[in-house]
Amino acid sequence: MSDNRDGVGTYLTADEAKEFHKIFVSSFMGFTAVAVVAHVLVWMWKPWLG
Repeated sequence: MSDNRDGVGTYLTADEAKEFHKIFVSSFMGFTAVAVVAHVLVWMWKPWLG
């Protein structure tokens, strides 16, 4: 039974892992962008430094 699933306890092939990583990174970047915009908007409303 050879299905190219590397490592102990992994359920993804190398291609599936690369696809998951690509989606994970883009989702993280989107989340970070939303958080940065939210912080800037709150700072413009009520500056906490200064």
